[in-house]
Amino acid sequence: MDPINIIIGLNLIATFGANIGAAKTGVKDKVGVFKDKPKTYLQTLPLYLSTITLVVLIVSLFQVGTLEYKSENQIIRIIGLVFYLIFSWVQVWSTKVLGDNYSQDIAIKKEHKLITKCPFKFIRHPQYLSQILMDIGGAAATLSFILLPLAIIQITFLIMRASLEDKLLEKHFGDDFRSFKKKTGQIFPFIG
Repeated sequence: MDPINIIIGLNLIATFGANIGAAKTGVKDKVGVFKDKPKTYLQTLPLYLSTITLVVLIVSLFQVGTLEYKSENQIIRIIGLVFYLIFSWVQVWSTKVLGDNYSQDIAIKKEHKLITKCPFKFIRHPQYLSQILMDIGGAAATLSFILLPLAIIQITFLIMRASLEDKLLEKHFGDDFRSFKKKTGQIFPFIG
Protein backbone atom coordinates (compact mmCIF):
# COMPACT_ATOMS: atom_id res chain seq x y z
CA MET A 1 0.00 0.00 0.00
CA ASP A 2 1.07 3.57 -0.66
CA PRO A 3 2.78 5.34 2.33
CA ILE A 4 0.38 8.33 2.25
CA ASN A 5 -2.58 5.95 2.32
CA ILE A 6 -1.05 4.03 5.23
CA ILE A 7 -0.70 7.28 7.22
CA ILE A 8 -4.34 8.18 6.49
CA GLY A 9 -5.47 4.70 7.53
CA LEU A 10 -3.54 4.85 10.80
CA ASN A 11 -4.90 8.34 11.47
CA LEU A 12 -8.45 7.09 10.87
CA ILE A 13 -7.94 4.47 13.56
CA ALA A 14 -6.38 6.98 15.98
CA THR A 15 -9.07 9.65 15.54
CA PHE A 16 -11.82 7.05 15.81
CA GLY A 17 -10.34 5.98 19.14
CA ALA A 18 -10.05 9.59 20.28
CA ASN A 19 -13.71 10.27 19.41
CA ILE A 20 -15.19 7.12 20.95
CA GLY A 21 -16.19 8.97 24.14
CA ALA A 22 -18.10 11.59 22.14
CA ALA A 23 -19.85 8.86 20.17
CA LYS A 24 -20.96 7.19 23.41
CA THR A 25 -22.29 10.54 24.65
CA GLY A 26 -24.18 10.99 21.38
CA VAL A 27 -25.90 7.65 21.85
CA LYS A 28 -26.79 8.38 25.50
CA ASP A 29 -28.11 11.84 24.52
CA LYS A 30 -31.08 10.35 22.71
CA VAL A 31 -33.03 10.10 25.95
CA GLY A 32 -34.34 13.21 27.69
CA VAL A 33 -31.32 15.54 27.88
CA PHE A 34 -32.55 18.12 25.37
CA LYS A 35 -34.26 21.38 26.12
CA ASP A 36 -34.79 22.25 22.45
CA LYS A 37 -34.21 20.12 19.35
CA PRO A 38 -35.72 21.21 16.01
CA LYS A 39 -37.08 18.59 13.64
CA THR A 40 -35.32 19.05 10.32
CA TYR A 41 -33.54 17.05 7.63
CA LEU A 42 -30.40 18.93 8.71
CA GLN A 43 -30.33 16.69 11.80
CA THR A 44 -29.47 13.65 9.66
CA LEU A 45 -28.48 14.52 6.08
CA PRO A 46 -25.06 16.07 6.89
CA LEU A 47 -24.31 13.10 9.17
CA TYR A 48 -25.17 10.66 6.39
CA LEU A 49 -23.00 12.62 3.95
CA SER A 50 -20.05 12.58 6.35
CA THR A 51 -20.49 8.83 6.83
CA ILE A 52 -20.52 8.33 3.06
CA THR A 53 -17.39 10.47 2.67
CA LEU A 54 -15.68 8.36 5.35
CA VAL A 55 -16.56 5.13 3.55
CA VAL A 56 -15.36 6.59 0.22
CA LEU A 57 -12.11 7.70 1.87
CA ILE A 58 -11.53 4.20 3.23
CA VAL A 59 -12.20 2.67 -0.20
CA SER A 60 -9.87 5.29 -1.75
CA LEU A 61 -7.05 4.03 0.45
CA PHE A 62 -7.12 0.90 -1.72
CA GLN A 63 -6.95 3.09 -4.84
CA VAL A 64 -10.55 2.46 -5.84
CA GLY A 65 -12.11 5.53 -7.45
CA THR A 66 -8.80 7.37 -7.60
CA LEU A 67 -6.58 8.80 -10.29
CA GLU A 68 -3.29 7.05 -10.96
CA TYR A 69 -0.57 8.04 -8.49
CA LYS A 70 2.10 9.81 -10.55
CA SER A 71 5.19 11.61 -9.27
CA GLU A 72 3.94 14.96 -10.66
CA ASN A 73 0.89 14.68 -8.34
CA GLN A 74 2.96 13.97 -5.21
CA ILE A 75 2.96 17.59 -3.94
CA ILE A 76 -0.85 17.72 -4.19
CA ARG A 77 -1.07 14.46 -2.28
CA ILE A 78 1.31 15.66 0.45
CA ILE A 79 -0.55 18.99 0.89
CA GLY A 80 -3.83 17.04 1.03
CA LEU A 81 -2.35 14.70 3.65
CA VAL A 82 -1.23 17.64 5.80
CA PHE A 83 -4.72 19.21 5.65
CA TYR A 84 -6.33 15.87 6.38
CA LEU A 85 -4.12 15.19 9.42
CA ILE A 86 -4.34 18.68 10.91
CA PHE A 87 -8.09 19.07 10.57
CA SER A 88 -8.94 15.54 11.70
CA TRP A 89 -7.29 16.45 15.01
CA VAL A 90 -8.85 19.93 15.11
CA GLN A 91 -12.19 18.14 14.88
CA VAL A 92 -11.27 15.86 17.80
CA TRP A 93 -10.01 18.87 19.81
CA SER A 94 -13.23 20.82 19.14
CA THR A 95 -15.35 17.92 20.33
CA LYS A 96 -13.26 17.60 23.51
CA VAL A 97 -13.55 21.35 24.21
CA LEU A 98 -17.35 21.12 23.93
CA GLY A 99 -17.33 18.37 26.53
CA ASP A 100 -20.85 17.68 27.84
CA ASN A 101 -22.26 20.27 25.43
CA TYR A 102 -21.33 18.07 22.45
CA SER A 103 -24.15 16.40 20.58
CA GLN A 104 -24.48 14.94 17.12
CA ASP A 105 -27.86 16.63 17.02
CA ILE A 106 -28.73 20.27 16.50
CA ALA A 107 -29.96 20.80 20.04
CA ILE A 108 -29.77 22.69 23.28
CA LYS A 109 -29.24 20.47 26.29
CA LYS A 110 -30.92 21.15 29.62
CA GLU A 111 -27.55 22.11 31.17
CA HIS A 112 -26.12 23.70 28.00
CA LYS A 113 -23.33 26.27 28.22
CA LEU A 114 -22.07 28.61 25.51
CA ILE A 115 -18.46 27.61 24.75
CA THR A 116 -16.27 30.52 23.60
CA LYS A 117 -12.73 29.25 24.26
CA CYS A 118 -10.01 27.50 22.24
CA PRO A 119 -11.06 27.07 18.58
CA PHE A 120 -14.50 28.53 19.38
CA LYS A 121 -12.81 31.84 20.17
CA PHE A 122 -12.33 32.30 16.40
CA ILE A 123 -15.10 30.30 14.73
CA ARG A 124 -18.42 29.04 16.03
CA HIS A 125 -18.40 25.71 14.18
CA PRO A 126 -14.82 24.38 13.98
CA GLN A 127 -16.09 20.81 13.55
CA TYR A 128 -17.73 21.77 10.24
CA LEU A 129 -14.65 23.61 8.99
CA SER A 130 -12.64 20.54 9.96
CA GLN A 131 -15.06 18.20 8.16
CA ILE A 132 -14.82 20.27 4.96
CA LEU A 133 -11.02 20.55 4.99
CA MET A 134 -10.53 16.91 6.09
CA ASP A 135 -12.65 15.64 3.21
CA ILE A 136 -11.04 17.91 0.62
CA GLY A 137 -7.59 17.03 2.04
CA GLY A 138 -8.44 13.33 1.96
CA ALA A 139 -9.62 13.63 -1.65
CA ALA A 140 -6.37 15.38 -2.63
CA ALA A 141 -4.19 12.93 -0.67
CA THR A 142 -5.79 9.89 -2.29
CA LEU A 143 -6.58 11.61 -5.63
CA SER A 144 -10.17 10.42 -5.21
CA PHE A 145 -12.43 11.65 -7.97
CA ILE A 146 -15.44 10.36 -5.98
CA LEU A 147 -14.63 11.95 -2.62
CA LEU A 148 -13.97 15.47 -3.94
CA PRO A 149 -17.47 16.11 -5.38
CA LEU A 150 -19.06 14.63 -2.24
CA ALA A 151 -16.95 16.96 -0.08
CA ILE A 152 -18.01 19.95 -2.16
CA ILE A 153 -21.71 19.00 -2.04
CA GLN A 154 -21.46 18.60 1.72
CA ILE A 155 -20.32 22.24 2.20
CA THR A 156 -23.78 23.67 1.45
CA PHE A 157 -25.47 21.41 3.99
CA LEU A 158 -22.88 22.12 6.68
CA ILE A 159 -23.36 25.87 6.21
CA MET A 160 -27.14 25.42 6.44
CA ARG A 161 -26.74 23.29 9.57
CA ALA A 162 -24.40 25.88 11.16
CA SER A 163 -26.96 28.63 10.43
CA LEU A 164 -29.70 26.62 12.11
CA GLU A 165 -27.47 25.98 15.12
CA ASP A 166 -26.70 29.70 15.32
CA LYS A 167 -30.43 30.52 15.40
CA LEU A 168 -30.99 27.98 18.15
CA LEU A 169 -28.03 29.28 20.19
CA GLU A 170 -29.24 32.86 19.77
CA LYS A 171 -32.74 31.86 20.89
CA HIS A 172 -31.38 30.35 24.11
CA PHE A 173 -28.37 32.56 24.90
CA GLY A 174 -29.66 35.90 23.54
CA ASP A 175 -27.24 38.80 23.97
CA ASP A 176 -24.38 36.54 25.06
CA PHE A 177 -24.58 34.69 21.76
CA ARG A 178 -25.02 37.89 19.72
CA SER A 179 -21.89 39.32 21.32
CA PHE A 180 -20.01 36.06 20.65
CA LYS A 181 -21.27 36.05 17.05
CA LYS A 182 -19.85 39.55 16.40
CA LYS A 183 -16.36 38.35 17.40
CA THR A 184 -16.30 35.08 15.43
CA GLY A 185 -16.79 33.63 11.98
CA GLN A 186 -19.44 31.00 11.44
CA ILE A 187 -17.47 28.24 9.75
CA PHE A 188 -14.61 30.23 8.25
CA PRO A 189 -12.72 32.82 10.35
CA PHE A 190 -14.04 36.40 9.95
CA ILE A 191 -16.95 35.31 7.72
CA GLY A 192 -20.53 35.13 8.95
